[in-house]
Amino acid sequence: MMMKRFSILLSLVAAGLLAITTARHAVAQHEEPATLDVALQVGQHASDNHATGAAIAAGNGLAGDDHGGGHSVSPIAGVKEGLAQAITTLIAFAIVFFVLYAKVWPKISKGLDERAGKIREEIAAAEAARKQAKDALDEYEQSLSQARAEAQKMLEDTKSQQAELAAQLRARADTELNQLRDRAKRDIESAKRAALNEIYTESVALATTMASKILQREINPGDQSRLVEESLAELASKHN
Repeated sequence: MMMKRFSILLSLVAAGLLAITTARHAVAQHEEPATLDVALQVGQHASDNHATGAAIAAGNGLAGDDHGGGHSVSPIAGVKEGLAQAITTLIAFAIVFFVLYAKVWPKISKGLDERAGKIREEIAAAEAARKQAKDALDEYEQSLSQARAEAQKMLEDTKSQQAELAAQLRARADTELNQLRDRAKRDIESAKRAALNEIYTESVALATTMASKILQREINPGDQSRLVEESLAELASKHN
């Protein structure tokens, strides 16, 4: 904002300098005929003291031609006229500068200040929006990272639970299989012993009947039971 104010002041100063230059140029234009008049007078005085009046008249005539008529203007009058124009120009410039500084410049300064304030507000709003967007992005990335970590943990927990459940199922299946195998073995052994007992009983009964027939005598039930038990014990000792 200070650069803008400085540029405006430079513009005003440049305008003042231009006005002063114009005034000086006007003074120079008025001084040139007067200088020529003085030179002619000096030359004529050196050549002929008696021709002074003619030289002055000739100089006055030349100055009159420069002003567009037969009117004669003295050098002092030309200088005064140029100075008057310069002073008038300076006064006009001072008035214009004062009016601009007193009336226009406050409005310009106020407009520049308002514009600068608006720009600062826009910059602050943009910075706030950028910070808010950055905070939202950081929060989103943090939430996403947490969600990924939770999903990974859930996946690992699920895998661990599945592995544990599979191990439990295998152990249970092995236990049940072993129990079934043991039960089957026991059932087989029991059925085997029952079948052997039945076979031995029938064999002893058959042998007893045959022996009775051979011996032609009757064997009482006590003898028969004793023979069966002895045969079973002997058979069991052989299998063991």
